[in-house]
Amino acid sequence: MRALRWTVAAAAVLFGLSACGSADPTSPAAVPSSALPSSLEMSGHPQDPACPELPQLSAPPQRVVTMDGGAAAILERLGVADRIVGTAAPDFFNAFTGDEAAKLAKIKVLDPGQGNAEAVIAAKPDLVVGISSYSFGGFDGTPTVDQLAKAGAKSLVACDIAKGTVVKDLSATTTFVQQAAKVFGVEQRGAELVAQITASIDKVKSTSGTPVWVLALSTPPAAGQPVMAQGGTGLANGVITLAGGKNIAEDAMQDFASLSAEEVVKRDPQAIVVISGFSPGSDDDLLNSIRSSPVLAGTTAVKENRFVVVPQSILLSPSVLNGDAVAKIAEALHK
Repeated sequence: MRALRWTVAAAAVLFGLSACGSADPTSPAAVPSSALPSSLEMSGHPQDPACPELPQLSAPPQRVVTMDGGAAAILERLGVADRIVGTAAPDFFNAFTGDEAAKLAKIKVLDPGQGNAEAVIAAKPDLVVGISSYSFGGFDGTPTVDQLAKAGAKSLVACDIAKGTVVKDLSATTTFVQQAAKVFGVEQRGAELVAQITASIDKVKSTSGTPVWVLALSTPPAAGQPVMAQGGTGLANGVITLAGGKNIAEDAMQDFASLSAEEVVKRDPQAIVVISGFSPGSDDDLLNSIRSSPVLAGTTAVKENRFVVVPQSILLSPSVLNGDAVAKIAEALHK
């Protein structure tokens, strides 16, 4: 499951997903639901839309709609931004700076939200690109792959290549970059972009033999409620791993995990990654509310004040800035 600028309702659904795991933080391992400890719960999981096959085009696309700013930024780096006739979810541009931010700001916004089907189809695209299968009928009002096909548009989606396994790297990102480059006939640029992303990670990824235990969450834990955290099968787990961290909920074999307060304290995160972009307030407000949560007061992370704020757009989804997320977290873990 990839991240987009969700509404409060959508975020509530996704962060209501729970997962299973071992109660022993020294040797995380997925366990069957019948063996779940009382501190971890299992609940229903909305099915994400089926991922379409890679589009087969007789020629490179000329009219492209991106369902999010993250996809638009990838196409910009590949040198084909001139094909983009509009985008949804432009808030993903907020993580960019300088000339790149200025270039992205020139892209027409079709929908400030998740990508209204009518607006997308009205742009008459021959290709629609997105970093999440949820953008293709999973979120309310977004177009399905079938709808787009009937309107004459192919779909290119960054799909889940991990297929329920623990994510340890950024293969989801590099694979999507290569797929997009092939569709647009710019394979060499794709290879160069993959090399850039890989090099940015190699500069900062930890070679330490002892990983730092990390909790990644986007909302402050409420008393008496489960702690909603990142699980082991999402891209965030790969970013944390490359930064030299060990996600305390990695053994939860879903993107999102639901841990009891007692389990969080038992697993004792040494650092907390605060995921911004979901809360309507400022990053500082979010950080302060998480830092002051009584649920987390007994953790080493709070006692040592080791926090780092990372935008969801570069942590949870394929992005040309995934390497920046690795760097931000690595700096916090090893300072």
